[in-house]
Amino acid sequence: MNTEQMDQLSGIRLAPYIQLATYLIGKSREGGGNMFRHQLDTMSILVDYKFIDSVLLKASLVHDVIEDVPDFNHNILLSIDFESHAVYNLVLEVSRRHGETKADFLTRIIESGSEKAKILKVADRISNMISLGFVNNMEFVERYINETQNYLLPLAEKTDYNMFIELKDLVNSRQKYLNDYRNLERFIINNTTEV
Repeated sequence: MNTEQMDQLSGIRLAPYIQLATYLIGKSREGGGNMFRHQLDTMSILVDYKFIDSVLLKASLVHDVIEDVPDFNHNILLSIDFESHAVYNLVLEVSRRHGETKADFLTRIIESGSEKAKILKVADRISNMISLGFVNNMEFVERYINETQNYLLPLAEKTDYNMFIELKDLVNSRQKYLNDYRNLERFIINNTTEV
C-alpha cells in the first residue's frame, strides 16, 4: 500500500460502523464462524486487495446487519455520518430481498449491481469460503461450492482478477475437502458392512 492509500485509509472513521456490527456478536453462521468476525474479515479482505473506498469499507462492516438482526432500526445506520445513506444503499444492494431466491439475488448483483456491490459480494464470498472448511454439513458445503462456481467465480473474474484467483483456489481446496470427506465416508461404510 502506498503512502497516499495509507493516508486515505487513516482518514476513514470506521468505529461507529464496527459498533453497529456488534449487533452480530454471538450469531453463528451456517457456513461456519460467527457473524461479527465475518464483517471484520470481509473488510480486511477489501483492504488486502487495496480497496480503500470509505463507503465500501463501511458497508463491509455492516453488510449483514439489516438481513440478520431482526427489527434493526436502520435510522441508527443512517445517522452515523455524511456517507451513511450511501453505505445503507450499498448494504441494501448486497442484501437479499423478501422472497428473492439465492439464485435470483446473485443474478441481480451480477447483472445490475454497482461496481461496489460486486466487489463487496466477492470479498464476502472469499470470507465465507475460508470459513467453509470448518463446516460439517456436507450438503451445505457442496451447494455452496456449486453456487460459488456458477455465480461468484464469473463475477470475480470480471471484477478483480486477483480476488478471482483466491476464490478459485478456495473452491478447489474446499472441493478437495468435500471429496476427501466423501471418500472417507464410503471407506467407513464399505468396511463396516464387511464386518
